[in-house]
Amino acid sequence: MNWKNCILGGALSVLLFSCGTRQEINYMKDIENLVLDNSVKNSRSTLQPGDQLVITVSAKDMDVVKPFNQVYSSTSTIAQHSTQSSNNLAQQVPSSGPTYNVDTDGNIIFPQIGKVSTKNENLETFRLKLTDLIREYVKEPVVDVKLINFKIAVLGEVARPGQYVFSEGNTTLLGALGMAGDLTPYGIRTNVLVVRNVDGKFTKERIDLTSAQFINSPYYYLRQNDIIYVQPNANREKAARVDPNTGLYISVASVIASLVIGILALTKN
Repeated sequence: MNWKNCILGGALSVLLFSCGTRQEINYMKDIENLVLDNSVKNSRSTLQPGDQLVITVSAKDMDVVKPFNQVYSSTSTIAQHSTQSSNNLAQQVPSSGPTYNVDTDGNIIFPQIGKVSTKNENLETFRLKLTDLIREYVKEPVVDVKLINFKIAVLGEVARPGQYVFSEGNTTLLGALGMAGDLTPYGIRTNVLVVRNVDGKFTKERIDLTSAQFINSPYYYLRQNDIIYVQPNANREKAARVDPNTGLYISVASVIASLVIGILALTKN
């Protein structure tokens, strides 16, 4: 009967192994630390090297401001991978106008003026700074500055997690979540994490999307390189821990158990 005991023992081992749970998957561990690390690498609250700015200058007499728009070509467009389509492919969002890249020292080279620093400037303060500089040459200039590679990362339980670029230079928490296809049924809507850089200090805030009060949060309007993380609920975490081959193990164990029962029945006869 030793061989019968071996078969029964093997079948029970397979059953026990198939019903066991796997160790928690890596991306579920210390997720806040992972998001903070990512934010340290990418977050910034002011204009930074690598930013792309579209700057246009206008006035009552447009001929007067032509020298300040001399790099502009009305036929040129800037392709931005700012949205993702349903098949997760990047779409192009055209944006036309004189385009300036912030160099590694935080400067741009502007027509007639030369080097202009963007250090410690956000879009509005830089627009006012540039307006004052142009006012020395033009009466009542109107300056428009857009950041066309404004990036937000959306992670966790959303339909299309990833990094998104907004050609408008700004967006809201709802706008970013909408761009990512909204939360999945497994996302916790009462505990959405937003991580950002504020003057060199990294902060985080948890948002309850089920309460209208979150619109008053300073994290409702997003900043450059904010990171949004939607936490999975308990059902998703349990499903993530279970071995994906559990069904196969159970099927094999069932076959073995059937064979054992059949063999035992034959030996009794």
